[in-house]
Amino acid sequence: MWTVTQLARDLETGRTSSRELVEQALARIADPAGEGGRAFLKVYADAARADADHADALRKRGARRSLVDGLPVSLKDLFDVAGDITRAGSKLYAQKATQDAVAVARLRAAGAVFVGRTNMVEFAFGGVGLNPHYGTPRNPWDRKQGRVPGGSSSGAAVAQADGMCVMALGSDTRGSIRGPSALCGVVGFKPTQRRVSREGAFPLSFELDSVGPLANSVECCAAYDAVLSGEGDGSLRAVELKGLRFLLPRSSAIAELDRDVADAFDRALTAIGAKGASLAEVAMPAFDRQAEYFKGGGFAGAEAYYIHRERLSRLEEFDPRVGKRVLLGKDLSGADYVALGFLRKAYQAEVEAAMQGFDAFLMPSAPCVAPTIAEASESDEAYFRWNARLLRNHGLVNFLDGCAVSVPCHEPGGAPVGLMVCAPAARDRRLLEVAAAIERALPRRR
Repeated sequence: MWTVTQLARDLETGRTSSRELVEQALARIADPAGEGGRAFLKVYADAARADADHADALRKRGARRSLVDGLPVSLKDLFDVAGDITRAGSKLYAQKATQDAVAVARLRAAGAVFVGRTNMVEFAFGGVGLNPHYGTPRNPWDRKQGRVPGGSSSGAAVAQADGMCVMALGSDTRGSIRGPSALCGVVGFKPTQRRVSREGAFPLSFELDSVGPLANSVECCAAYDAVLSGEGDGSLRAVELKGLRFLLPRSSAIAELDRDVADAFDRALTAIGAKGASLAEVAMPAFDRQAEYFKGGGFAGAEAYYIHRERLSRLEEFDPRVGKRVLLGKDLSGADYVALGFLRKAYQAEVEAAMQGFDAFLMPSAPCVAPTIAEASESDEAYFRWNARLLRNHGLVNFLDGCAVSVPCHEPGGAPVGLMVCAPAARDRRLLEVAAAIERALPRRR
């Protein structure tokens, strides 16, 4: 399992090279027995090899641009790359970028090697991970039954889980990083929205979109978050679980869980408690009012309708289920939109008050394991039911404008389950330290 710390050490000591890492990544993408053909919409093979060689040449001269210099990275298809076409997983949109998205530019300056653009739900509007235009990458956990990868950063999660990159850059509006991470068994970090620029990333919601990494450990996410946000050097202060206090929200967020999820969640809480942390179950009625926060699609519905209204004359060219969700925003009035803003402020204040004295709140990332593609796509009713279930817990953090890490908490070899470690806005680095401490207490993954 690739981690930033280990690879940086291997590069420094000459045990490997950037070119060797890139060749391994490209081989995994090209493997006909794997999911590279569906996980990637475009592969930058030649450019990646050239950039890797440049990183190796700099290293030989004693130059290292960052901790992640020379490591292979994938980019979700909604990020602009200078000179390339951004499609956002759609066949309706094709815009040639004149410059890199800010997140891409920061990664490039840090020496990241881009191996390609990853598949996604069309216009990032869905949590299941289906894409009828370019195909749906199958979840690496169970390819035989063909399980969904989660969305909207579907290809990102599959690429990360299958070792096609050291980090997959994604976006998160209502769980689009954390959901696929949980279902595919990797770590996903959604930062406070304002910490990472969204300039040059095709939007779904101006109010809710965040940009962040999917990687193999919390420490890896922290390294890339430092690059993306421009805050710190990427290192995390070691934190012990003993003495930390965690809130368990007594609400729908921890109700009606799949047996696999309930068992993994309970084992995780036991492991955290055994290390000396305290866990307090606190009633969180604000979490049970989610239907109000996302009525008619909420912020994302109204803003997606604004973004796509000129394209709706070609509605038949949309993924039909994405088109239906975009159309929901038509019925949200200006007064409704203003009221939603005030509702959000009240919700943020309520959660902030409940969090006084706690280091984070914990809940399952998703209440279920990944369904099969057949189950999730057999009808519109089935699709929207699964979509709502998969997004259920994640949206609580986006509406809060909080930060959250999904950490795998399942037993090795079991169905992937994510434990979501969450906090209100602007506590990102502290949250990453706490999440890393939790990760160390959980079953080790290969």
